[in-house]
Amino acid sequence: MSDTPETSSAARTVRRAVVLGGAGFVGSHVCEALVGQGVEVVCVDDLSTGRVRNLDALRDEPRFRFVEGDGSAGSDVPDPERVDLVLHLASPASPVDYLRLPLETLLVGSAGTRHGLELAERAGARFVLASTSEVYGDPEVHPQREDYWGHVNPVGPRSVYDESKRFAEATTAAYRRSRGVDTGIVRIFNTYGPRMRGHDGRMVPTFVRQALAGEPLTVAGDGSQTRSVCFVDDLVEGILAFARTDHPGPVNLGDPTELTVERVARDVLAATGSDAGIVHVDLPEDDPRRRRPDTSLAERTLGWRARTPWAEGLARTVEWFRSDGGGETPVAVGAARGGATDEAGEPA
Repeated sequence: MSDTPETSSAARTVRRAVVLGGAGFVGSHVCEALVGQGVEVVCVDDLSTGRVRNLDALRDEPRFRFVEGDGSAGSDVPDPERVDLVLHLASPASPVDYLRLPLETLLVGSAGTRHGLELAERAGARFVLASTSEVYGDPEVHPQREDYWGHVNPVGPRSVYDESKRFAEATTAAYRRSRGVDTGIVRIFNTYGPRMRGHDGRMVPTFVRQALAGEPLTVAGDGSQTRSVCFVDDLVEGILAFARTDHPGPVNLGDPTELTVERVARDVLAATGSDAGIVHVDLPEDDPRRRRPDTSLAERTLGWRARTPWAEGLARTVEWFRSDGGGETPVAVGAARGGATDEAGEPA
């Protein structure tokens, strides 16, 4: 990350942050990074898709507190008046999760966003919404810039996630315009790394789990569709850089390096030493054909860009899966309101 952004606001001081969805893949990394910067963190998660084990490194940290609660219902946050920053990363984000929890996904994007905004408004805090490149749908503009309005099917199976985030963005912008709340929106593209669940249906963890188990990798369609995958450490750096500005967003965060799904699968086979091969399966409905962020706005305003090469990030991810397994059984179907997001929200 460059130290000299073209345009920036004075960095704000954050002493106490609330991370909604903080036990999830991205959320747990955000909590860890904030605590490492000396910030007191309250993590709120209902554990519908997040895992307490993601927070193991913070278990004995005096600056960290975990609150199991339903973000869509407005969980109680201790000493809310002392909050400087509210980060809303709560939502089922993987296809497996949002397809089994469609109403809960819509609820956390609507009621969950409103509760987070009201917490920020009462405390005079900065509110940052973790949105997604899924708001662009199956894009007809490539690469995707923040001023592109998207090409989304509002009633398809994926729409519960896409429209949840689009509504959350509209709500966030409305609170800024009508109530003067200091809000910002980041749009997160495909992200991968340690702490992903092997059975969550996203591309990278699914391929790694299958390869390590000696199973053929299931590539949807002919594999020519593209994704741009960003290592989680880079993403977290971008989120926190944005959080310390007063920029309203939306700002794309992702790695603009574009890879075909077939290439990702073959790289995973090579990184794991697997000879299990590839099998092709049907494409999911409304699966995007191409996905690549234009990150020039993030580079200008934050001095940020993804810097972890794909080969390095993949090697670190495979190493984590070898040691941790990442192959837990899928989360049981149950009440999931405001669970941890991946933030990435993508089939990565």
